[in-house]
Amino acid sequence: MIRTARPFAPLSLAATAAASLVLVTACSSGAGNGTGTGAEARTEPGKPGGTAVFAMTSDPDTLMPWKATQFQAVNVLGNVYGTLTEYDKDLKTVPGLAEKWEPSADGKTLTLTLRKGVKFTDGSDFDSADVKFSLDAIRDEKTAAVARSALTNVTEVTATDPSTVTLTLSAPDAALPSGLASVNLAMLPSEASDAAVMSALESTPNGTGPFTFDSRTPSQSVKLKRNDAYWGDKALLDALEFRVMPDENAIVTALKSGNVQLATINDPLVARTAEGGDLTTTKTPQLSYHTLQLKASSTTQPALADLNVRLAIACAVDRQQVLDTAAYGEGEVTGPITAPAYKSDPDARPCPKRDVAKAKEYLAKAGGGALVLKTIVSQGEYATSVNEAQNLKSQLAEAGITLDLEVLDIAAFVKRWVAGDFEAAVALNGGRPDPDTMYGRYFTSKGNLQKVAGYSSPELDALFAEGKATSDEGKRKEIYAKVSRELEDDAAWVWLFTGNSYTVASSKVAGFVPMSNGSLQSLRTTTIQ
Repeated sequence: MIRTARPFAPLSLAATAAASLVLVTACSSGAGNGTGTGAEARTEPGKPGGTAVFAMTSDPDTLMPWKATQFQAVNVLGNVYGTLTEYDKDLKTVPGLAEKWEPSADGKTLTLTLRKGVKFTDGSDFDSADVKFSLDAIRDEKTAAVARSALTNVTEVTATDPSTVTLTLSAPDAALPSGLASVNLAMLPSEASDAAVMSALESTPNGTGPFTFDSRTPSQSVKLKRNDAYWGDKALLDALEFRVMPDENAIVTALKSGNVQLATINDPLVARTAEGGDLTTTKTPQLSYHTLQLKASSTTQPALADLNVRLAIACAVDRQQVLDTAAYGEGEVTGPITAPAYKSDPDARPCPKRDVAKAKEYLAKAGGGALVLKTIVSQGEYATSVNEAQNLKSQLAEAGITLDLEVLDIAAFVKRWVAGDFEAAVALNGGRPDPDTMYGRYFTSKGNLQKVAGYSSPELDALFAEGKATSDEGKRKEIYAKVSRELEDDAAWVWLFTGNSYTVASSKVAGFVPMSNGSLQSLRTTTIQ
């Protein structure tokens, strides 16, 4: 897995053929030949000051970090809130609000030493009471925090002194330090234990990040300001605006006119139209993965509980065809785990290649008959969703399986998805550097997103527990290879492909470094001339 940004390369030969009609339009609008990147990308920051406008296709659906699953919300909140640990540009876990952490000899406690002098936006001091409140609240099922499963092994949080927190664990947890880097485990002030304060945070964030919340105009923009009290190196921009522009072609037009300085584009063809002139386009392979989620526990489609049915669906899909059709070949077919150190072998599945005859055999074993899956699809969060769904519908129809597609705006999709209110879903889910934090919340029987996954097993529970309990990297790789094989053999979902993000920036922008987990954390080092 390539984890660093690289220049935008030409589309593959197959992709070019599949997209030829569209490319006529792209080239006539001034697009280059696909080999250039326009202005030279500037990774070294320039003179501080000014306001940068970052365009995104959807309005954040929440400003509460513990509830955020939508990519746009996560990206905004990651610049406002702080976490106990962070990731560096290579996705290694490094200190955040905790300047160090130390496990006990038996792995049953983790002692965090907090930074001193850290303040929230409202001027209040950050200390161990805030950590205890935040972690206890996230652990509480009533909070419905989307990353609660990252704290499964935490049995007690003790504020030992103002700058020390001790986590008592039921078992050693090698994944915990990495898990604490997620904005879904952001630190909130302990005053939010009051319901009125917590309610206010849903519209006016109060964090410890490099930027502070300024204002929001729903469906138009979220504006941030530099946090001059930030504990680390201060952001170089005076202000940052996330501007909502649902159409990626319109975003490119705004970039060319100078009304927008920076954007992440999902559609490879649209990214091509941004080549040349004053703009730089950088392609970054992503850890996030495209998948057809199957709800094995569905009450409205009990056939999905039958392994033969799920295997039929998995065998009827040509993943490369989905990639070529929806993303013009820009990406790679994937298995469940995309984390570089634990990456799944996409050929280690019951049907490495599409096998319609085998799919029909599996359906016959399940009793035959028509199979109709009500399938939700998002529109607006990423560009390829509807094309993926339509291609999957066409392929599965050849095996006698019907996808009844319901296209939803992103807010409605997320609501249905989090509630597990679907039989199948065409989804783009975030990948993580550690496979436990990536999948433990989905595929364990006590995972807080288990109703989204719709599948668990005693074997997976045991494997995830084993993976947490050892810090030996070699052993962990073996364990998560078994996790991957279990998920594929039982066709829990149909994993499709990983794609690329395309960062388009004005030549006035410097210091922004795209990351393979989609983080926009380098906005703190970004400048605009």
